[in-house]
Amino acid sequence: MLRNPNGLAYAVMALLGVDIAFDLFLGLVDLDTLSDPDAYGAADFAGVGLAAAYTAALLAYAATAVVFVVWFHRLRLNAEVWAGDLQGRRPGWAVGGWFIPFAFYWIPRQVAADIWRASRPDPYGADGRGELTLLNAWWTFWVVSNFANLVSVRLDSDAETTGELLTAVRWSLAGYLLEAVAGVLAVLFVRRLTSMQHAKATGMIPATG
Repeated sequence: MLRNPNGLAYAVMALLGVDIAFDLFLGLVDLDTLSDPDAYGAADFAGVGLAAAYTAALLAYAATAVVFVVWFHRLRLNAEVWAGDLQGRRPGWAVGGWFIPFAFYWIPRQVAADIWRASRPDPYGADGRGELTLLNAWWTFWVVSNFANLVSVRLDSDAETTGELLTAVRWSLAGYLLEAVAGVLAVLFVRRLTSMQHAKATGMIPATG
């Protein structure tokens, strides 16, 4: 049975928009710190309490992750209807793959590629040139932003001088900017893949298999 992913897709895209806004705001905070190191650890920025902003951003990221995984799993279930034999992993991996340390850097991407192929007009045809570019671009920026954030946290915890703190801030800024780009690409990916499944489910593109 096919599941309608449209409502979840709208929710995911809206939440991603909130995440992008937080990334840009917190990136501005880092830029302000780099231009004025004495501002490091300030309680507010542009009249906004930073403790509340960081907490709100964390909650927004968590909400996005939950809704995104639910949307992702729903699309995986639809892929099972159209081309179950092409799916390299069972539907549960569309959820569980995100929670396995280190493996979450490649398992969900594999699942996403399988979903994409099942959702196109001919699931059994060869990949078109550049067909997975959007998926690969989003995934690359997401992985690199994660790396930048991990480096930033590690450097910040080990910093003992102002110079070391500012290095951590530079990595933090890079992480926010990369996250913002990944967020934009994620919106495009969600929109595109949902549109593909909607067209196929409504008969605009006949299901194959």
